[in-house]
Amino acid sequence: MSQFTQPPQSPQPQQPYAPAQMPGARPARNGLGIAALILGVIGAVSGLIPFLFWLAGILGLIALILGLAGRGRAKRGEATNKGMATFGAVLGLISLILTVVGAVITFKAVDDAVNDLNKAVSDTTASAKPKPGGDSAKGGGPDKKKDTGKALEAGDSAVYDDDLTVTVGDATSYTPDAYAAGHSKGQKAYRVAVVIENAGKEKFDSALVSVSARAGKDGVDAEQIFDNKVGTGFSGTVLPGKKVTVQFAFDTPADAKNLTVEVNPGFTYDATQWDLKL
Repeated sequence: MSQFTQPPQSPQPQQPYAPAQMPGARPARNGLGIAALILGVIGAVSGLIPFLFWLAGILGLIALILGLAGRGRAKRGEATNKGMATFGAVLGLISLILTVVGAVITFKAVDDAVNDLNKAVSDTTASAKPKPGGDSAKGGGPDKKKDTGKALEAGDSAVYDDDLTVTVGDATSYTPDAYAAGHSKGQKAYRVAVVIENAGKEKFDSALVSVSARAGKDGVDAEQIFDNKVGTGFSGTVLPGKKVTVQFAFDTPADAKNLTVEVNPGFTYDATQWDLKL
């Protein structure tokens, strides 16, 4: 009986084990939870700054919606970050609460600022009109007339709310010098003294004072005369308790019977008029 020897066979290389993937399995969808957490953190930080309440509100609302949607995915087994989504939703809710607080703080601050500004403007313009005064000043001083809308008379004073007093004296005939500007031949010239007294507590800039005049029943503009004695106008600062007097001269028609002088102490004041007899 013959024996046959079979040659040894080389072993087959083993293939690495590859676990079979379950049919229908999909990767976890954790994007909503991550986005909710990021937006919730940013929204909560923004809410700590009252002026950024609007940003906190937008981000907080989105974070809350995404966080709740992420929790829903986790419950359905589509995501694995339920805790992250929950924390993002909580931060979104906190951001919305901080939004309300920040809006209240911001609106109140703006309202206070507007009120302060209105008060400052009111205080600035409080001296715009002459304040009511008595029929005459004590001690024989110049009359202090009420703001009746009518022109004052020579010697009367307009007293403003900041205790600035403007007084215009009588119109007296004036002879301009040979080199005067503003005087025409055949016209008559009259000189008027304007006194400004600062009885208030703040210094007054007299450079802003303007003085003009009209003459006659037709109210023709009376040209101001400038020479070496009149026409320099007001300048400098009037300190509290001090006063300054400036002489003005105006050219009027020869037949004019009255001269209306208007004095405006500055931009925040109402002008006052004096009707002077010629």
